[in-house]
Amino acid sequence: MPHSFIFRTVDLDGQTIRTAVRPGKPHLTPLLIFNGIGANLELVFPFVQALDPDLEVIAFDVPGVGGSSTPSRPYRFPGLAKLTARMLDYLDYGQVNAVGVSWGGALAQQFAYDYPERCKKLVLAATAAGAFMVPGKPKVLWMMASPRRYVQPSHVMRIAPLIYGGSFRRDPSLAAEHAAKVRSAGKLGYYWQLFAGLGWTSIHWLHKIHQPTLVLAGDDDPLIPLINMRMLAWRIPNAQLHIIDDGHLFLITRAEAVAPIIMKFLQEERQRAVMHPHPEPVRPTK
Repeated sequence: MPHSFIFRTVDLDGQTIRTAVRPGKPHLTPLLIFNGIGANLELVFPFVQALDPDLEVIAFDVPGVGGSSTPSRPYRFPGLAKLTARMLDYLDYGQVNAVGVSWGGALAQQFAYDYPERCKKLVLAATAAGAFMVPGKPKVLWMMASPRRYVQPSHVMRIAPLIYGGSFRRDPSLAAEHAAKVRSAGKLGYYWQLFAGLGWTSIHWLHKIHQPTLVLAGDDDPLIPLINMRMLAWRIPNAQLHIIDDGHLFLITRAEAVAPIIMKFLQEERQRAVMHPHPEPVRPTK
């Protein structure tokens, strides 16, 4: 439930970042969530609720989104990864696991690559390798590029089935619920987020992401076709792919089904091959 979160606004050299932490138990590595473009942290609450209650979760609004201030100049992904690391320092976290959704999946890749010692495991949901991705339908991408879906709730309800696919095609009430949780910080922050990813790609360094990685994909995602997640899972050395029967926002719409898959992955210890010495031959007893 939202009331179990501790909200704090941190100031990093004049850039304010709104954070929300759901406290957990120390035996589990905390989970950091990188949200989608224009998406305020409240939108991931249904997903967080479905996770193990012992798991500490950190969510935040990136600059220009929700309750974080809009910077005068846009960040690029490396700058946002650095800002994230500083935010973790401020909140007193060392190593975390990271989950990135859509646009946040690109930022999660950058964070895992730039700060390998801070990121233990990586979960990439409904995301791609940036400029070298296989795009969705142009009409869908054009709708996504407009901040209207985060500024006008009625617009969200009209276009949600087309851009998010999956459950949004089948259940009209989902779009209304989604629209009600949106907290826009204005159009400029949205454009700054688009700019962060302009021309960005991870394709040439994906093979250097050595963290165990879980790639999650929806099989009806109009924004980021499945082939992109297949490519991520193929290029990242220690990756596994899991396909969900839903659209772009399966992390939210299928939280109850997806959360256990993520928890199982986060709790798996890496299996190391152990060479056992040959056992002593058993001597027959007289």
